[in-house]
Amino acid sequence: MSQLFQPFQLRDVHFKNRVVVSPMSQYRAKGGFANEWHLVHLGRFALGGAGLVFVEATAVEQRGLRTHGDLGIWDDAHIKELKRVASFLESEGSVPGIQLAHAGRKASERRPWHKELPLNEEDFELRSENSWQAIAPSSIPYADGWPAPHEMSGDDIEDVIRAFGEAARRSKEAGFKVIEVYAAHGFLVHQFLSPISNQRSDEWGGSEGNRRRFAIEVARSIRKHWPDNLPLIFRLSATDWLDGGIEIEDTIETAKCLSHEGVDMIDCSTGGIGGKDRPRRMVISQGFQVEFAKRLKEEADIATMTVGFLWDAEFCEAIVQQGSADMVALARELLDDPNWPLHAATKLGRNEEFELWPQESGWWLQKRERLLKKLGIR
Repeated sequence: MSQLFQPFQLRDVHFKNRVVVSPMSQYRAKGGFANEWHLVHLGRFALGGAGLVFVEATAVEQRGLRTHGDLGIWDDAHIKELKRVASFLESEGSVPGIQLAHAGRKASERRPWHKELPLNEEDFELRSENSWQAIAPSSIPYADGWPAPHEMSGDDIEDVIRAFGEAARRSKEAGFKVIEVYAAHGFLVHQFLSPISNQRSDEWGGSEGNRRRFAIEVARSIRKHWPDNLPLIFRLSATDWLDGGIEIEDTIETAKCLSHEGVDMIDCSTGGIGGKDRPRRMVISQGFQVEFAKRLKEEADIATMTVGFLWDAEFCEAIVQQGSADMVALARELLDDPNWPLHAATKLGRNEEFELWPQESGWWLQKRERLLKKLGIR
């Protein structure tokens, strides 16, 4: 029996399977507002059978946008359109999740197809898009050629922590059942965690405990506004892949601390703290980040999700079968095939009669299969 398609539960939220649609930025929002693109883009993953569907990185304050096309949840006005998305996902059997984010020093960036560079005068001339001042734990640019961010004051830090809490309240009102905090890939929470980007000497930097303080306070702020029966997940970069950066042992301790603050699962990714080139220590292969999810699950005693270069159903099945992670998240593979969960279930012997498909399409596919067999074609 397939373990990938067995139910799973966090707090009071029941997932019909272990397949997760990872947050994928689309850069199609205006003013932070979701629109028809997001409804259709995300809705097709619910129709495709995923157990948990995440809305992309959603900024908790306006200066925390990465690009002008990012989603936002810093204003109550954003709730209405996000609620349409969450409602549809839930109506089709998927659990709706949202990833709360703040870009920190990665803010004020162009969309990737306009080159992943800071906004400048050319962007205003071509697209009427202004740049803005980014903030960060320390005034260290994200990469060569990037402007130095403003080093956050104590008031700035408290404002952002409160913004995460208010975003959690709005997420609840919009109907989401899972929150994930984007604390990986060089976003603001990761910037506080990593000694590469956090060189403060006050209570928010220096020691490992001080560098964790911001993440812990974000978790506490969210839990004040997020119901006890709903799960909270953190996406962490388990390692920076750089000497002098975060290592897996640091992340294990961070996960233990977050667990004490009501965090239920760690979504295990790696890298992204800064620079334009992939770190030499990072060797990419199928499922290259699974080992980190396994170690966190075993050594931090917390549920884990694995992500990154996953596409093969049997490989994903083995991850869950072997207990390396509790859930498996895919991204680009689902862009190529939104029905990947349904096809994977069939490959694993769980969907032979198309019973997992929406009735409106499964009935037709079953009818075609009977005819093909009768004619001896397949």
